[in-house]
Amino acid sequence: MIYLLAAVLLCGLMFYPQYATRRILRKHSQPRSDFPGTGGEFARHLLERFSVHGVGVEPTEVGDHYDPQQKMVRLSPEVFDGRSLTSVVVAAHEVGHAIQDHQGSGGLRTRYRLAVVAQWFARGAQAATILLPLATVNPGLMRLALVVILVGVLLSTLVHLVTLPVEWDASFNKALPILQEGRYLAAADMLAARKILQACAFTYVSASLGSLLGALRWIRWLR
Repeated sequence: MIYLLAAVLLCGLMFYPQYATRRILRKHSQPRSDFPGTGGEFARHLLERFSVHGVGVEPTEVGDHYDPQQKMVRLSPEVFDGRSLTSVVVAAHEVGHAIQDHQGSGGLRTRYRLAVVAQWFARGAQAATILLPLATVNPGLMRLALVVILVGVLLSTLVHLVTLPVEWDASFNKALPILQEGRYLAAADMLAARKILQACAFTYVSASLGSLLGALRWIRWLR
């Protein structure tokens, strides 16, 4: 019974933040006639205001993010073209990452480099997982496949853990003060903006927890 309750609790911690985030973002995605510009225009304004030169803003279909290699703030179509509270807050958050890069944030650079390495190992781990049944005939090949899989899982977990403080800083040390001190939003909207950023932050917490549990499962199995 205890194990069942623990499993239910862990599932809740991993999946509820994602559901709650989608609900909050959707709730505040309604167009606002009192907003003078779109999320894309707001992002460009903030980059200019904080003298973050050489960084562009463009729409993307692969999710809102900042690309430190291409120096590009990429926003989903609904954020890039939207005139909603969600659009403004998400744009401010992604510009927060651009400001981190402009200021030489070690955390952002470390995350990017780790993510590149982890991506290559993830591909290798996928291939090793597929070939694992065939490797049972060769103990050496079997150990190699397991090591590749474990390294891939551990690197993915490390990327998630490094991501947490980077995302927190972009949200609560960059985006939130920018929105508040610049008086871009009314007091009531600032409360909602904080909730949006908190909900998004918890999705990274749940992703980190899921990745950590996956790594522990593999380590326990290998033992």
